Amino acid sequence: MSRGVPFGAVVVSEWTKLRSVRSTWVCTALYLLVVATGGWFGAAITQSAPRADIAVSSALTGFGFGQVLVVVLGVLAVTSEFRTGMVLTSLTAVPGRGRLLMAKTVVVVVWTVLLTALLALFCWFAATRLTAVEGGIQLTDPAVQRQLLLQVACATLTAVLAVGLGALVRSSAGALGAGLGVMLVLPPVLAIMGSDQSRDLARVLPVFRVGDEAFFSVATSWQHGLLVLGVWAAAAWVLGVVLLSRRDV
Repeated sequence: MSRGVPFGAVVVSEWTKLRSVRSTWVCTALYLLVVATGGWFGAAITQSAPRADIAVSSALTGFGFGQVLVVVLGVLAVTSEFRTGMVLTSLTAVPGRGRLLMAKTVVVVVWTVLLTALLALFCWFAATRLTAVEGGIQLTDPAVQRQLLLQVACATLTAVLAVGLGALVRSSAGALGAGLGVMLVLPPVLAIMGSDQSRDLARVLPVFRVGDEAFFSVATSWQHGLLVLGVWAAAAWVLGVVLLSRRDV
């Protein structure tokens, strides 16, 4: 391919790469298993809830651990090419490094959105069957829709952050360590410390779930949590593009 090849063709090529490696399907299977199991269990132990959105939030608990697989998927989509040397072929075909990373991001994000939307609907279904709420848990309820869409948005931004870290660090172990350290390890550690300074620091770290039901982290408004995650994702991705463009392969 040359620089003039349509962006759609680059995306198709990146999708072919993504679905051709075993790690993609392992991450996909584990993501489905962890979130679905966690969702069913979360709904089962929440016998009743005062509001429908609270019941759905309990069923979405599995995303707290399940999105680790989104980080793994996004990082490996980038770093695996550097590990195998296939990145040389990719850059020969698509000299524009930012364009190449954008295509990778589109593929990872679309796949993540599809999986997360299906899982979010499954969690809603689990809540309707296992958690008692006066008036039921209707999918048309705006509060329920917000919970589901918020989780899809978090997973989407997590995928962008993971791709950016992969391009930024280039090492699978390094990028995974950085991503999981910032999103999964530091927030609960800072929350447990309990000081005002640690809590303030925890509020500016990205987490897998945002809002009052934040997963092992300091609770914030969902708007604040989503903004923080979005800023981290954008910063990691932009820095990834810059360093990918400036460094030798």
